[in-house]
Amino acid sequence: MSMLRHYFIGANLDDLESFEEQLEELGVTTPQIHVLSKQDEDVANHQHLNSVQSFMKQDIIHSTELGALIGIIASLSVLCIAYFAGWTETAAGWTPFVFLSVVVLGFCTWEGGFIGIQTLNYHFAKFAGALKRGKHIFFVDLYPEQEGVLKTALKSHPHVKLAGTGTATPRWILALEDKVPRFLHTTFP
Repeated sequence: MSMLRHYFIGANLDDLESFEEQLEELGVTTPQIHVLSKQDEDVANHQHLNSVQSFMKQDIIHSTELGALIGIIASLSVLCIAYFAGWTETAAGWTPFVFLSVVVLGFCTWEGGFIGIQTLNYHFAKFAGALKRGKHIFFVDLYPEQEGVLKTALKSHPHVKLAGTGTATPRWILALEDKVPRFLHTTFP
């Protein structure tokens, strides 16, 4: 069974910090928990809150992938048009059209990433209104056996409201995020 991400909206960072500490005491690891907020400095002042990395706040990866997909379609279109129009039968042959298709692919991919830098991550887009109102998005990726832990922790945090569920970070990434810092800390004290 796969992991599930639970999203919550809260207005008080102290309460969210307490919520995170309680989840960690119940066995949820720090890499499984994140807080997304427009008030990065306030989140940084709370020692126990695990903020979302700035790179992951933007939609760079998703938009770059979409740009690449559009680029592939456009590149294939260039090659098909050149072939069916008979332009490849000239003295120039395929070379200029292959180069043009590579340029089109590169441009579309670059443009997709450029748009993604300016856009909120598509996973968080549904919370844009709450973020503008000064709320904070708390999310936790849970293994199926940890679902009961969440219910237990939520009982003591009535001001934290469930805002939905979504796809969680893959298990292998969470394992790396958990084990690599521990390895570095014990190897290079």
